[in-house]
Amino acid sequence: MYGMLVFTLVLRSIYIVTWVYPWLRGLGYTSLGVFLLGFLLWNVDNIFCDSLRNFRKKVPPIVGVTTQFHAWWHILTGLGSYLHILFSIYTRTLYLRYRPKVKFLFGIWPMILIEPLRKH
Repeated sequence: MYGMLVFTLVLRSIYIVTWVYPWLRGLGYTSLGVFLLGFLLWNVDNIFCDSLRNFRKKVPPIVGVTTQFHAWWHILTGLGSYLHILFSIYTRTLYLRYRPKVKFLFGIWPMILIEPLRKH
């Protein structure tokens, strides 16, 4: 069921960046790409679990930590979900005729700033 929900969100998002708000392709496809990278790493971890465990025993701990692909799955799908939430907020506020802007906290963390409507 979760997979079907994600698949539906992906299809709807592709429709939105293709036909409704094409200037949002960067944000839409970045959220999808980050999420899919996490999904790929999770599958690699599932398929090669025993090999990765043996590898981690032979390398320094700092290298072993970076090969914990299940952990990367959680980090990347969380980030991909966050970016998709930003995408959804941006498209909704545009629909409501507000003026959203993507700003970066500390120059790296994206967030949405919504300017109020102008009153005449």
